[in-house]
Amino acid sequence: MILVKSSSGIRGTLGGKVGKGFSPIEIIKFSAGYVSWMKKKYKNKNKYLIVLGRDGRTTSSIFQQFLVITFQSLGVNVIDIGLSTTPTVGIAIINEKADGGVMLTASHNPKNWNGLKMFNSQGEFLSEKDFKKLFYIIEKEYFRFASFDQLGNYFYRKNYIHKHIEIILSLPLVDKEIIKKSRFKIVVDGINSTGGIAVPILLEKYFGAKVIKMHCIPHGDFIHNPEPIEKNLKSICKKVSEVKADLGISVDPDVDRVVFICENGDFFGEEYTLVSISDYILDNKIGSVVSTFSSSQALKDLSINKGVTFYSTSVGEIHVVKKMKEVKAVIGGEGNGGIIYPDLRYGRDALVGIALFLTYIAKLSKIPLTKLKKRYSNYFMSKKKIRLSPNQKIGKILENIKKIYQGEKMNLKDGIKIHFLNKEWIHIRKSNTENIIRIYIESPSRKRMNFLEKKILYEVKKNYD
Repeated sequence: MILVKSSSGIRGTLGGKVGKGFSPIEIIKFSAGYVSWMKKKYKNKNKYLIVLGRDGRTTSSIFQQFLVITFQSLGVNVIDIGLSTTPTVGIAIINEKADGGVMLTASHNPKNWNGLKMFNSQGEFLSEKDFKKLFYIIEKEYFRFASFDQLGNYFYRKNYIHKHIEIILSLPLVDKEIIKKSRFKIVVDGINSTGGIAVPILLEKYFGAKVIKMHCIPHGDFIHNPEPIEKNLKSICKKVSEVKADLGISVDPDVDRVVFICENGDFFGEEYTLVSISDYILDNKIGSVVSTFSSSQALKDLSINKGVTFYSTSVGEIHVVKKMKEVKAVIGGEGNGGIIYPDLRYGRDALVGIALFLTYIAKLSKIPLTKLKKRYSNYFMSKKKIRLSPNQKIGKILENIKKIYQGEKMNLKDGIKIHFLNKEWIHIRKSNTENIIRIYIESPSRKRMNFLEKKILYEVKKNYD
């Protein structure tokens, strides 16, 4: 059993002993701790308000009841928006002037996982400092439950995905009419979660697109690994080509990451989601761009070509958001398909990513995605992961790798990033959301990328405890 606590919230596998996996006990403890943190953060209020949403996992509807009961028992009012997306919860917090919110999801993790993503009153994830305070409260069990006459109230709000979309459509750089005129034919893989609701609504109702749905019933029985990367999306790649669609769209279960499929069935690449949308934004607004150490060099190349400053941060939405605010970036995100557009909200949002992307290709006279991708630097990237046993520590592995590459330029802010000549690099780090080591390798040459991949995998595995 696995339970991971990080700046992304908590998530874990289901079952097992208390404290070793994601169980009802953990849900109650963490939600109670979250309320205590919130009351301490936003003092001197008579009543507090939390927004609650959930993804389509089979366990989310069950676990939601524990959250509602806990929040009400702590004297907090709850607005339940039901089946939702993570960014929709962020939007609802702002719209309802709530003190915070919780999304019941394990994001891209498999269906035997679940978790909690927690927000502040700005509809953003908690900072590292706030998470440390939260974890301390949970450890000490500083919970104060309400008396019978001070229990919180429960409210249900429907159609929040529609409200979220309508706010997106009000953005100046989203052009609903030009998208409608393009009459797109799009295949959508909703991974049997809330993307199967939200993405077709956006495309059919608001953009007039013809949608071919795949896995769009939100029953939570994921038909394939839910992380939206190429090896998991073979069926949609094949379908796009078969039905002669203009493109394909796939999202993760809580709809904060989006990837595109080219008209010929080729994978556009999750890294190029942010690259292409940044290209569109920078055509219309001047400002800096922020992404992570693990993101493709193609984004930095684009920034240089546009004459703007590019910044890198540690992996994780909170790190990207912090830097974006600091440098007043006009666009940012992660190379996993996560788009952060501050004109909407400081948080990853697949729906705004889709709206901006479709506007861009419509303005380019419905340019084929295979042709669009040729506008950008062509790099070859490998993304590998190695599972750690519970007693394995990544520190020793990283120290050994540091010794092996001590003559190379390194960045040690988030694991180890090793820079080579000719824009080649390797990034090794512990995952924020799973008990794994993530290894990223990029090179302008496929042959060199393959060589570096074999070399680093051998060296990492050799140094296991």
